[in-house]
Amino acid sequence: MIQIPAKLKAEYGDFQTPSELAEKICHKLLELDVIPDVIVEPTCGIGNFIQAAANSFPSASKIIGLEINQDYIQEISKNNQLLNDQRIQVKQGNFFEFDWSSLSDEFNGKILILGNFPWVTNSQQGLIGGENLPKKNNFQNHKGLEAITGKSNFDISEWMLIHSIQWLQKHEAYLAMLCKTSVSRKLLNYIYSQSLNLAYCATYKIDAKKYFNATVDACLLFCQFDLNSQNYFCDVFNNLNSNNYYRIGYRNNTQIRDVISFDKLQDLHNPKISLKWRSGIKHDSSVVMELSKVNDIFTNGLGEVVDIEETYLFPLAKGSDVAQNRTKRLNRYVLVTQTYIGETTEYIRDLAPKTWEYLENHSEYLDNRKSKIYKNSFRFSIFGVGSYTFAPWKIAISGLYKKLDFRLVGKMDGKAIVFDDTVYFLSFDDEQVASQIFALLTSTPAIEFYSSLIFWDEKRPIKSSILNTLNLSALAKRLSIDL
Repeated sequence: MIQIPAKLKAEYGDFQTPSELAEKICHKLLELDVIPDVIVEPTCGIGNFIQAAANSFPSASKIIGLEINQDYIQEISKNNQLLNDQRIQVKQGNFFEFDWSSLSDEFNGKILILGNFPWVTNSQQGLIGGENLPKKNNFQNHKGLEAITGKSNFDISEWMLIHSIQWLQKHEAYLAMLCKTSVSRKLLNYIYSQSLNLAYCATYKIDAKKYFNATVDACLLFCQFDLNSQNYFCDVFNNLNSNNYYRIGYRNNTQIRDVISFDKLQDLHNPKISLKWRSGIKHDSSVVMELSKVNDIFTNGLGEVVDIEETYLFPLAKGSDVAQNRTKRLNRYVLVTQTYIGETTEYIRDLAPKTWEYLENHSEYLDNRKSKIYKNSFRFSIFGVGSYTFAPWKIAISGLYKKLDFRLVGKMDGKAIVFDDTVYFLSFDDEQVASQIFALLTSTPAIEFYSSLIFWDEKRPIKSSILNTLNLSALAKRLSIDL
């Protein structure tokens, strides 16, 4: 067995596909009536997929593998079964430099792209000093804050999959690739946004822990292409043997997790909302801005006892507090230095001098916050703050937890409870109105509606963009409730 240094393994996203899984995938393709004339594995590793394809598709005239790692090429050269199959050609080369389009133009008949692209992001490559990257360009056309907040980060496999389907557009072809489940949806989004041809798409969940010892949601992505179909949906199966599925598709130019369920509740969808879900406070310095209170003594994250006015201190509920329904009595507080974004913080010096002194004494943490949102802002600024922050009643939900648990939250000791930026909330001045909306949000139709939209495998599955699409008036009408 080849031993690959850890850095190289990370750089190349090196998850070699076990022979057992490669054989199962090829068997699934046969079940789907995939009969290719030419098979290409663009990152063939030690050749397990090539071996499985050679065994499963005897009618294929060519089986071509490309691999950048010379050690893997040498490993393949020791496999007599592969060497004796005249259809198989294995070449050393770099996917990012190879002329795939010209190669595909040489083929006649149906093409199958098969394999397992690297499971690594471009930011991870940067952290290890890796060079196994495509030439840098803004291939997703992200702008402004999207790039600042991380949307410019992408999986290398996403880039490779996009380029693979681009050169398959002129062919009758199939693509069967292992990838992260999130990447499969991004690829579907790309095909949809570019109006590319797609005859059929499906994913089959793979046990990544079993086969790769990786804690990640992964799947076999299967696409069929022809010269004119534009079927923008993806059937999602729980495993390679399952016949039950739900269907990802598009409604109102939005990717929907389960279009069949969504269509039954589409009267509840309205992106033009009257109430707006917001995220909590962002400060990027928990050791300074967040204090714990025990026996009336405040301490910060540095372990220091803090003696300041309570003028700008508010009880803080984090995402875990909201998810676990710990919102009645809190011992964590946060410094809220502004009442709205862009407000000057200078008045704290006069109104709460001990608080100002505390902030100045810890300026090394606050003045050096890395996020670009603090650039050109007032000293000690925060974000995610407004009149809604100080409303006496709120309905809150954690964005990080994989469950639709809404909480009705009131004041604590006469002060509004505020949230961190992993929490989304609605704010109310009136308790009765808050209770009515809470009853709507916890109803079965509301939960089913949101469930049809939420991709639970995402790091932050619950988003304000999803929460804000529910038409509360239509929901109240459906439930015969007067607002």
